[in-house]
Amino acid sequence: MFEQLEKTQERYDQLCNMLMEPEITQDPKRFMGVAKERSGLEKTIAKYQEYRETLKTIKEDESVLADETDPELIELAEQELEEMTGRREKIEEELKILLLPTDPNDVKNAIIEVRAGAGGDEAGIFAGDLFRMYTRFAETMKWQIDILSSSPQGVGGFKEIIFMLNGDEVYGLMKYESGVHRVQRVPKTEASGRIHTSAASVAVLPEAADVEVQVDQNELKIDVFRSSGPGGQSVNTTDSAVRITHLPTGMVVTCQDEKSQHKNRAKALKVLYARLLEQKQREEQEKLAESRRSMVSTGDRSAKIRTYNFPQGRLTDHRIGLTLYRLEEVLSGDLIEVIEKLRTADQTEILKKVG
Repeated sequence: MFEQLEKTQERYDQLCNMLMEPEITQDPKRFMGVAKERSGLEKTIAKYQEYRETLKTIKEDESVLADETDPELIELAEQELEEMTGRREKIEEELKILLLPTDPNDVKNAIIEVRAGAGGDEAGIFAGDLFRMYTRFAETMKWQIDILSSSPQGVGGFKEIIFMLNGDEVYGLMKYESGVHRVQRVPKTEASGRIHTSAASVAVLPEAADVEVQVDQNELKIDVFRSSGPGGQSVNTTDSAVRITHLPTGMVVTCQDEKSQHKNRAKALKVLYARLLEQKQREEQEKLAESRRSMVSTGDRSAKIRTYNFPQGRLTDHRIGLTLYRLEEVLSGDLIEVIEKLRTADQTEILKKVG
């Protein structure tokens, strides 16, 4: 563990020096990549520094006990030694988790796809609720939000909405949201007061860098057409909407939110590349038979991962048996407790596997 910590310290120092090199500071994309990698190591480095300070204090206390004759100083050293020994053990456990193999996608931005599932209009309203929950959470995390594509429905909510979150460790936190979310409540349109169950699916994809996905432009079929949704006078009178089909896989992405055909094309390509990257990584994992299928990290979209029960004000995450009676706060964007508990359970599972 200590050898790995020293290597991590060396890499951190190297990254700090790189951020002062002119060729990197003058290249915004490269600078951002180096800064993100350094940011991802900061928690480990801070904890390692705390660990070294704790070891130093333990050594000093042991020296006092070996050489000192003053009863009061001996008593103080014994008390501090006991406290520092407990702290050392706690920090060691924390360092083990921080040194676990990480998903290289964790530091990336994320593309979130929310789609209404079973439940008719109520499912679309629920999809809108999930979108608002994620955007409010993103605001608390100081992440930027960029809507890539949306299909609003007449009664409010969305049949589908796709958006990007830009910031620090976005995918590493949001990946736990992939799956089917279920809601139990009385719809506003329900006269008899019966509770309905509806669902919406959430897919979280890491943003694909150009070097990660190579796409032959000849394999793309690009159609333009007039937008059908709201958006001002020019939206429905110009061919600004874009539909891109990736011929080898049959993947289709449509974007019509922007008035500019160029912007719609760029956004559609971003979504397509993210989907292709996800497919590529999934296929590689299956070939190597190394894909972790734990209850926490599964990205199987058919799995019901969470239930939002409005009559009881209850949120239940079925993967880890977590139940919270603060549904309104979570839907208002206070999602960090849920995500942190999922991440802790995931890390515990990995610790068991690596021994």
